Amino acid sequence: MPRVLIAAIGAVLLMLFLGPRFIRWLRDHEVGQFIRPQGEIPEGHAEKQGTPTMGGLLILFAMAVPFLILSSRSTAAMTILFTTLACGAIGFVDDWMKIVKKRSLGLSGRWKMAALVVVAVLLTIIAVKVVGIPTTIDLHVVRTSWEIGPIAFGVMVFLVLAGATNAVNLTDGLDGLAAGTMAIALLAYVGMTFVVTGQRDMAILAACLMGACVGFLWFNSYPASVFMGDTGSFALGGAIAALAVMTKTEVLLIFIGGVFVIEALSVMIQVIVFKRTRRRVFLMAPVHHHFEMAGWSETKIIVRFWLIALMFAGIGFTLFFRTLPA
Repeated sequence: MPRVLIAAIGAVLLMLFLGPRFIRWLRDHEVGQFIRPQGEIPEGHAEKQGTPTMGGLLILFAMAVPFLILSSRSTAAMTILFTTLACGAIGFVDDWMKIVKKRSLGLSGRWKMAALVVVAVLLTIIAVKVVGIPTTIDLHVVRTSWEIGPIAFGVMVFLVLAGATNAVNLTDGLDGLAAGTMAIALLAYVGMTFVVTGQRDMAILAACLMGACVGFLWFNSYPASVFMGDTGSFALGGAIAALAVMTKTEVLLIFIGGVFVIEALSVMIQVIVFKRTRRRVFLMAPVHHHFEMAGWSETKIIVRFWLIALMFAGIGFTLFFRTLPA
């Protein structure tokens, strides 16, 4: 337990120490966020133009250093770290292209999906062949699992990975929303991996990620001094997806990352309904922008979404605990 706590605290302190220097470097080199054209964003977001971005690099560094020092570097935990860094690299390329082109469009969706396929294949091979993760779907809502075979399992891993990375990316639209929500989901994984199953290395990694997110909130809370960018949102999405695969909680991730699921579903519903009826279900999607357009302040939306995330994470943790073998 001490190492898990030290890991979380170490990531927070490292973030707080390096944050001001890194943000200053980003400003000096004009590594700023490019906002979509007026009319595609809620009123008030245009003033965020030029805010330093790619803070995800700092999250990755603040997470990786204490993890590598404090853990025994088990294969499962190192695989999660690899997935996190690989997804962060995809986001980094996307952020870099936006900065170079000086517009809000970066890496195309086709190339992102292709890169995620490669990461998913490697994650599946290591999880099944090396770590020995069973190729099953575990519901956790009830004590039921189905054997689906390695190919179907690989497809599921890709869907979880692509869904998580894109859902976290969609959630990262308000200051502190994605980082705070992710910290809550990771807290659930700290409890699940250490308190419940005793998987210390994975608990240390989850704690490092959580600590990095909490430390990042110091600079990312409203009004944000830095954004995590796609580097951060893709890395964190990849991390929680890999944690789900290694803990056999792929289905349970729907609850643990409930806010991310709601954000992604709101976009899907908006697109499908608009294409069929030419009408909008939400004033703007993702759903956090709907509440902005309805007159809610940014801070009110963020805090209430955090509370919802806490409720979902609590449900996920409870279901995981209840359905463990007696």
